[in-house]
Parts: sequence; structure tokens; C-alpha cells
Amino acid sequence: MRPERLPDAAALAARIPDGALIALAPDYAGAPIAVVKELIRRRARGLRLLGVPQLGLPAELLVAAGCVVEVETAAIGLGEFGVAPAFERARRAGRVAIRESSCPAIHSALQAAEKGLPFLPVRGILGSDLLEARPDWQVIDNPFPPHDPILLVPAIRPDLALIHAPLADREGDVWIGVRRELMLMAHAARATLVSVERVQEGSLLADPLAAPGTIPALYLDAIAHVPGGARPTALWGEPADLAALESYVAAAASEAGLARWLEDWLAV
Repeated sequence: MRPERLPDAAALAARIPDGALIALAPDYAGAPIAVVKELIRRRARGLRLLGVPQLGLPAELLVAAGCVVEVETAAIGLGEFGVAPAFERARRAGRVAIRESSCPAIHSALQAAEKGLPFLPVRGILGSDLLEARPDWQVIDNPFPPHDPILLVPAIRPDLALIHAPLADREGDVWIGVRRELMLMAHAARATLVSVERVQEGSLLADPLAAPGTIPALYLDAIAHVPGGARPTALWGEPADLAALESYVAAAASEAGLARWLEDWLAV
């Protein structure tokens, strides 16, 4: 089975319906900025975002454009540039619902979906204030000795996993290197959409060095060749455009500045 070949980022964005629950990885794992740009252009609405386990610039931009109604994440920020300003304003104004979580809880919830299980146990969150914010999580007595308390987190099965990766082959296999959270997203989600920087002729799965870090094509639904699809964020050895990120943060300090920045960015 091969993923459908799509011509560009806009075609990938067209596969994302309003109201979808979308899994996104942190910026250091490949930010699908080009697809996010097309979602904003088409005025997507009602999106729910899942950080795996954190959210970065793609979520910030979608929130800034009014595309998002809910996020579930362990954190959201812009790396060395600190707080995500549009998200912070939306949070304070109550324009975006927040489902607070943690890295272990999100990974466990996706692993449960990956394995076809209704939940997985997690221990480290016990005793934290986070339990008060999540009535859907349950603490039970461990059925095995020493019968101590254990937390159960329900499975999360995203409607879509949205990924930008550095490399694919002609069969539709996608190399993600050490970014195993992307593999987990693809296993757990109902569908996975991928934009990639480059496409090579030889099989990634036939290469014993590349194969362990490759998502097989059978887990992917659609793929598009989108060079520069993560800019201005970094991608596997390609540095971030720090000047562009700094420009965004400065503009987004006010609603008026953010509106001008978005208008200019979408026009390109």
C-alpha cells in the first residue's frame, strides 16, 4: 500500500476537515508550517490540537488565525523566544479551551491507541495537581501486589497526524530518524498526512541504517513533496531562520501587529 501522492501543501491541507483532532510534534521534530499556512488561507475552523507531547509554532499560528478551539498538550512555546504570544492572549481571553496534560500521559494515551487498548497505566503523575484538572483520568488500586494506586489515562486516537519530514522514497516510506514521536503519531492516528523536503529513488526500508528510523508507507495516507515546508523552523541539520522567528514574536506582541504579520505572510 502506498500513500496518495498529492501535488503540494494546499492539497494536503484540503484533506483536513474543520473540527479535526490533529496530532502535532514539537518544532524540533519537523514543523509542517507550509500545510498550516494553507489551513489558515482556507480559514479552517474548529480544529483541536494534540501536542506530542508539546506544541510550537504551527499551533501558535493556527491559534493566531482563529482556527483552533481546543488544545491538549504538556506545553506550548517558541523555544528560545519563550511564550507563544497569540496563544497566551487566546488562553487569557478564553478563546481556546485547554486540556492540561503531561509528556508521559500523552505518550501513554497514544501508545494505548497504537495497541488498540482503551487505556494505559501511568505512575509518575500521582500526587500532582494535574489530577484535579483531568476528571477523565482515573486512579484505581493496582490489581497486582503491592496493590498500590495507579493512574489510568484513556487512549487518544487523533483524526489526523500532520508531519513534515526530511526524506521519503518513491514507495512512500518516510524517514524520521530519531524522532520516534512521529512514528507513534502515525501508528495511533486514523490518518497521517506528510509533507517532505526530498524524495529519493532507493528504498529507505532496504537500507539497514535508514530502515529503523523510517515510517513504512502502509501507515501513511497522503504525501506531498514540499521543499522548505518547515521554514522558518529548523529541520534535521538545517538551522532555523532566527531573524524570521524574532520578527514574528515582535509583531505578535500586539493584536494589530499580529494581523499585519499574518496578512504579509499569507500574501507570499
